[in-house]
Amino acid sequence: MPKIALSQSVIKTLRCPDGKRKIEYCDTQFPGFLMELRATNPHVGTLYLRYKNERGKTQYAKLGTTAELTIPQGRKKAKQLKARIMLGEDPRAETKKRKATPEFARFVEERYLPYVKVRKRSWETDVSFLKNYLLPVFGDSPLDQITRRQVVTFHQALREKGLAPSSCDRQLMLLSYIFNLAIQWDVAEHNPVKGVKHFNADNKKERYLTQDELNRLLHVLNTDHNRVVCQVILLLLSTGARLGEALKARWHDIDIPARQWRIPAANAKGKKTRLIPLNDVAVKLLDDIWQQCGGHEHLFISQQTGKPLTTITWVWHRLRQQAGLPEFRIHDCRHQYASMLVNSGRTLYEVQKILGHSCPKVTLRYAHLSQKTLQQASNAASTALEQIAFTPVDAP
Repeated sequence: MPKIALSQSVIKTLRCPDGKRKIEYCDTQFPGFLMELRATNPHVGTLYLRYKNERGKTQYAKLGTTAELTIPQGRKKAKQLKARIMLGEDPRAETKKRKATPEFARFVEERYLPYVKVRKRSWETDVSFLKNYLLPVFGDSPLDQITRRQVVTFHQALREKGLAPSSCDRQLMLLSYIFNLAIQWDVAEHNPVKGVKHFNADNKKERYLTQDELNRLLHVLNTDHNRVVCQVILLLLSTGARLGEALKARWHDIDIPARQWRIPAANAKGKKTRLIPLNDVAVKLLDDIWQQCGGHEHLFISQQTGKPLTTITWVWHRLRQQAGLPEFRIHDCRHQYASMLVNSGRTLYEVQKILGHSCPKVTLRYAHLSQKTLQQASNAASTALEQIAFTPVDAP
């Protein structure tokens, strides 16, 4: 390793000796600063800083080529880098770390999806979101190169393409969840989604039936020829259960004497076992279902396949059209059940427990329904006051 005072004029005369693959010319003005020349490219050298890491091992940090930097610029860069090294920075370690950081697509394929497939029931939805929205934008980018500005631009672009605000926000939530796992697994150091504002659109649609509408729906459910699907809807209306809970229900989870329906954790949205109290209508309905197909493990059996029913979409569409309720959704049966509880005077705490809400905040959406009941209670006091306050008093 020849030592020489490197300069712009000197390096023009330097060559890699014949028979050698490469040679290093070390600068005498700043120890550690050197230029490497290779036989394959004799006119362009590569500038390096040679240093020892915290373990005493000699390392090389590339500064640039002589086509990119002059010797004075390279020497200045070497001095700045050496100062950072003396403060504890290891540029080689940082370079290795950057190279080890996977692209978003590779991290999703190798780490994220295998993890959620055994832990998240909605992982197939994640796959759809990734394929249609996230991977086309972030797939080729290393995790540590995805910036908050890129995330904001991505979020806004989804809205401009016509995606609903809530759907745009769901992409952000999935992206944030992926980065949080990457941080937890020491693959990434920061979450670029943090601080990005959601659109926070209010998409909590609730549809409550008037008494006339409820009567029309019940008439259809009690007379239509597809008894199995009608019985599913009637069970939802009388228990407030979710559709998935009803379709997966098994007879060994039904306890008629105790008037309870046990929802296993595997079927529950909150992944916790809960009990649904069975009222008189539900008990009678279950008795009718047992009389029709009690020999099966599941409550609801398809009339076409003889196997457990898995979907009711098309039949339900016909039934609600027949009842004159084209916008009434399956999940609105749950809202309708809650409204009947609240308007009959039951407390929001009772509604929360019956519906299996893990957070009271979810149940609070039904708070406005209790105003009618509260008004009736207030009117009871008013009646009593009127009898006293406005009863004429005979003059002495």
